[in-house]
Amino acid sequence: MSSKIIHMKTVGQIIRAKRESLGLLLRQVASYLDIDQAILSKIERNERKPTKDNIIKLAEILKLDREDLLIQFMSEKIAYEIADEDCASKVLKVAEQKVKYLKSNLVKN
Repeated sequence: MSSKIIHMKTVGQIIRAKRESLGLLLRQVASYLDIDQAILSKIERNERKPTKDNIIKLAEILKLDREDLLIQFMSEKIAYEIADEDCASKVLKVAEQKVKYLKSNLVKN
């Protein structure tokens, strides 16, 4: 995983920091995504979740590693979904086993 993306930063924080470091305006990036700049602002402030398509386009325009940003996006979705559960760590372990099982069965079919 790229050292440019810090695991504990939110997707919004990563996007804002990179956009600002490239000197891009909110309206420029929002236009590229074909969304209102208020929506992008909310994404950067973690008040709204981006779509997977938004993440892919953001990686491109912000020159971020696509896989790294997708990992951050998906892991954040999962983390927010199960964070309040006492058994969150166990859920992740079982989910990892299920992913391996599903992938191995998809290869066979």
